[in-house]
Amino acid sequence: MALFVDTRLLLRKVKDIRFFTPRRNRVKTKWAATPTKHPPTSLSLQHFDATYSVQLGQLWPSVRAAMLSERKYGALLNNFSHDAILAELEAQGCRNLLSDTDTKAHLCLEQESEVVAGVEYSGVSISKTSDIDGHKLSALHLSPHIKCFVFPRGDITRFKPARPDVCGLLGYYLMDAASVLPCLALDVREGHNVLDLCAAPGGKTLALLQTQSVGFLCLNDASVSRTLRLRRVLNSYIPKSLLTDQNLRITSFDGTKWGDFERNTFDRVLVDVPCTTDRHSLTEDENNIFSKSRTSERRRLPQLQLELLMAGIAAACPGGEILYSTCTLSQIQNQSVVEQAVYVARENHGINLQVVDLRPLTHMLRKTFHFAPDLHLGEMVIPHLAANFGPIYMCKLRRLS
Repeated sequence: MALFVDTRLLLRKVKDIRFFTPRRNRVKTKWAATPTKHPPTSLSLQHFDATYSVQLGQLWPSVRAAMLSERKYGALLNNFSHDAILAELEAQGCRNLLSDTDTKAHLCLEQESEVVAGVEYSGVSISKTSDIDGHKLSALHLSPHIKCFVFPRGDITRFKPARPDVCGLLGYYLMDAASVLPCLALDVREGHNVLDLCAAPGGKTLALLQTQSVGFLCLNDASVSRTLRLRRVLNSYIPKSLLTDQNLRITSFDGTKWGDFERNTFDRVLVDVPCTTDRHSLTEDENNIFSKSRTSERRRLPQLQLELLMAGIAAACPGGEILYSTCTLSQIQNQSVVEQAVYVARENHGINLQVVDLRPLTHMLRKTFHFAPDLHLGEMVIPHLAANFGPIYMCKLRRLS
């Protein structure tokens, strides 16, 4: 017993136990590596606690817990692959989120009539349409070719990495399943000219291509390195014959200037803007916008987002539709940007916009996603431990002729 006590006391006095570790297993500490006193993830959490606790109220503690937990992914099926991926995913217990819609929501919506309400935003009256009776649900024209598979609610099973088929194309693309919603809401029809103004890294671009309805698709990203990443993603999923088609164009222009040289052109415009990327900011220190060196960049985000949305509005033709989306919960980067864009478009450019109600889509998919209640403008998927997707905010605008 005395020997045991003496050994324990001896171990307490040893400050560095590396001497008990075999030399071949030791890891040398870098002398120049100094732990950051306030890492970006810690700064982002402090910022979100202060901001979202006010914005979301009682919802914030559960959303916070979900965002700090492992996120849930979806598998966007690649229709250009020749492998029998569909049967394989179904055998694993996955389901296509578009085939598992809420039938009760359909019945509730059938009891509602078409509503047209004038809503006041920033001193501008915006016509917000709600075509949500049973017959108008079909007007969404959800593409039957977009198939995104997810594990059931509460199931956090991980997808296996996709493997290439005989042509070298991967069978599915892993992404946040909520990121598919802006592509569905964009409602691309046969022969449409489509602009993806901030296309990289490419998940939403792949979803748009899966519709097999796009007449002409222009993909743009201001960052050359991100554009190269976009090309690599497309090469892994899309046949070369389609990538070299004249109906597909990839550019690296400043998206805020797009309206200066290509106006009134596109039937559909997707403006998926750079944002604080909340979930990444909470979990990854690398390339984190809450780094102190990127403070000015972060503060300028709402202005950049406004400029990009204005460029998208200018690029859309009269009668065309613009889908604004982010992956942040921030009201300043979401609803406030849309409000300012509607005001500026009307007052400075004489462009009238109509906010398209996306409730038919969110009602149909509420068995899969958790949506924020009572948003006065747009719709937002908020993370939930049982359905840990998002955050994704989206708002659809229609240019009036």
